[in-house]
Amino acid sequence: MEESASFQLAKQFLGKEVEVLMDRPLGSLHPKYGFVYEANYGYLQGVKAPDGEDLDAYYLGVDQPIEKGKGIVRAIIHRLEDDDDKLVVFPEGVTMTDEEIEKAVAFQEQYFIHEILRDHS
Repeated sequence: MEESASFQLAKQFLGKEVEVLMDRPLGSLHPKYGFVYEANYGYLQGVKAPDGEDLDAYYLGVDQPIEKGKGIVRAIIHRLEDDDDKLVVFPEGVTMTDEEIEKAVAFQEQYFIHEILRDHS
């Protein structure tokens, strides 16, 4: 399997602590498509993804809008037809099944063929 550039970048962060800056906090509207963000969504500042933007991340397990959050990268939303993978970050003490992650990110990922990848080492 040939790995996409964004997956090669994203997998380096699996299991690591990161800080996510939210540019689209929970409850905000997508500026172009108008859907509501049902989770905090942001990026890792200074980590450039193949699209030229900072690497995107969902920050799950918090049910209120936040500006930034630290947590552990527990999974990757690997988009199969779009080189724009997303990190899945949880604050310490939060765990979620793949099904719970899928439900939490469906508001955006329903439009993309994807899989949830985890570090099983």
